[in-house]
Amino acid sequence: MKKSFQLLSYILLFVVLGFVHLSQGQASDGIFSFWTTVWEDEQQMNFFLHTRLPRFVIGCLAGAALAIAGMLLQSMTKNPLASASTLGIHAGAYFFVVFCTIFFPSIAGSYPIALTMIGGIIAALTVTFLVGKSLDPVRIALTGLIITMLFSSFTAALQLLFENETSGLFLWGSGTLLQLDWSGVQFAWPWIITTIIIAIVLGRRFDLLLLGEETAIGLGQNVIISKILGWTIAITLASVTVTVVGPIGFIGIIAPHLVRLMGFHLHRSMIIANFITGAALLIGADILVRFVSLKSELPVGAMTAIIGGPWLVYLAFKMGRTTKTTAGVIDGEVRIQKLSRFILSVIAIVFALTVLSLSFGGTSFTSLIELPQELMHNRFVWDFRVPRTFVAILIGMMMGVSGLLMQTVLRNPLADASVLGVTSGASVCAMIAILAIPQAPHIFVPIGALVGGFVTMGIVLFFSAKSGYQPIILVLMGVAFSAVGSAIIQILIVRSNTYAGQALAWLAGSTYGTSWSDLILSLLPIAILFPIIVYYLHTFDILSFGDEVSIGLGVNASKMRLGMILLAVTLSSISVAIVGAIGFIGLLAPHIARQMVGPKMVRLLPATIFIGGILLISADFFGRFILAPKEVPAGMIISLIGAPYLLYLLKKTNQVKAK
Repeated sequence: MKKSFQLLSYILLFVVLGFVHLSQGQASDGIFSFWTTVWEDEQQMNFFLHTRLPRFVIGCLAGAALAIAGMLLQSMTKNPLASASTLGIHAGAYFFVVFCTIFFPSIAGSYPIALTMIGGIIAALTVTFLVGKSLDPVRIALTGLIITMLFSSFTAALQLLFENETSGLFLWGSGTLLQLDWSGVQFAWPWIITTIIIAIVLGRRFDLLLLGEETAIGLGQNVIISKILGWTIAITLASVTVTVVGPIGFIGIIAPHLVRLMGFHLHRSMIIANFITGAALLIGADILVRFVSLKSELPVGAMTAIIGGPWLVYLAFKMGRTTKTTAGVIDGEVRIQKLSRFILSVIAIVFALTVLSLSFGGTSFTSLIELPQELMHNRFVWDFRVPRTFVAILIGMMMGVSGLLMQTVLRNPLADASVLGVTSGASVCAMIAILAIPQAPHIFVPIGALVGGFVTMGIVLFFSAKSGYQPIILVLMGVAFSAVGSAIIQILIVRSNTYAGQALAWLAGSTYGTSWSDLILSLLPIAILFPIIVYYLHTFDILSFGDEVSIGLGVNASKMRLGMILLAVTLSSISVAIVGAIGFIGLLAPHIARQMVGPKMVRLLPATIFIGGILLISADFFGRFILAPKEVPAGMIISLIGAPYLLYLLKKTNQVKAK
């Protein structure tokens, strides 16, 4: 009775939302006025039939498809965080569409569903392969986030390098229900309806999976075939949705949870309930996004992320009470026996890269013999190349140390400060300074980034304080804040009518335009914070073994974790303030160092510092060199260089965990 009443309430809510949604538009005078005049106004009726109605129908179909896809993915993985977004399916599908639009436009126009399915399948297989059989919720959330970051970096690189070819994809890539005719509905409905019917027919097969694989096998079920069918249905629904309306996240997480809260647990009833709930959620989000901006089209995917972020925080609390993280820091092999010899080697590499960076400008090299004279007499070299080179080194060092601290705090080898959403929060406030106050002094950009980073940090720490800053709470909150931050940035870019390439370049991270003042700002945190970190090295080693061991050895684990988070986020926020949102260095540098010198912090910290500097100055140089005189942001180069290593690292950490 309770389930039926709640479902009826959702249906009534959906009907109300439908009436509101169909009455919205730039020419609408209000809900009641629209519905009383539309029947007598032929022009308004044509607009209603050919623009508003197809938008409503595609919203219902897309919301239903995303909700059912999320439900099936959660059943296949037994993971409440699984969805097309968290598994990277949306990001993979979007990348393949952008890639083929640039290089194979005829294929992109003729076989859109095939492209999105290929991208979604590759992303999903990559995540499940890297996570392994355990399908740990936190590891799926982290791995899916990183896979999404990888595909998003590749997509952003293509959008910057091929601006003309991809100029029309930005709004679609953020998720939009904008329809100018019925073509999108005509394409999508046969795929979505047919796939949902197949899912209903196979519902009892999926029910057996809820009993456990051994029980399902005992009842004569072929578990492998059931999972393949479930994954295929989910990816098909997600791919069709991406093809028509772009990647829209969080519907696949929120709707299945609401349906389960109503008391539905069998797949056939859940599919029907998710159809209604998913459609209502997406239509409601589209109402909100059009209410926010009546004069310009905003991405509905941004609104679903803003709505879904708090929901993910709620799930973080819920899971934090019942789940304990099992992740641990990788024990590196001590391949370098003499630390002094290793440090001398990396110093030599840093020196060589510094000289190389100072010697290259535009399309020409300055010889080593001429370089001292150029430094003394060439104003351009002194004012631009010198600060840019040393800023790259120092920022790389700070990012590496920030990642090292966060991996120690979370006892998770896939963590860095960006996992807390700090980078996203800093980017939001910096983008506000760039887009909302274009005439403001440049100093407002780093100030905004610092404010955003610390505000985000404060919110995360406030909500996770009662759990003792438990790693699972921090990680899931970081995923939520990252999604919300990205959504706000998308809205800012679209509303500002600013050319998206400029914003994407800054968000990708670049040392372009750094000055002597930026160099001084980079030196200050190193001079102040690095000595503090060195002083507590031994304590950090103890903390990496876990809270129980730390407390037994007299270390206040919660207090030290808070202190390390403050240090890491400060370094990360200052980095974002100066060079933008550069990722992966905080993930890569500590791991490369750990594999070279081992896990002891006294050896690991200096190695991480120098490797972080090497990574960023190398990326900065290659970004200037490969397409000179055009520049590729250093953050994208880091993503392209770090992707193969990161994929290897994700798989290796899972193997270590399995042992």
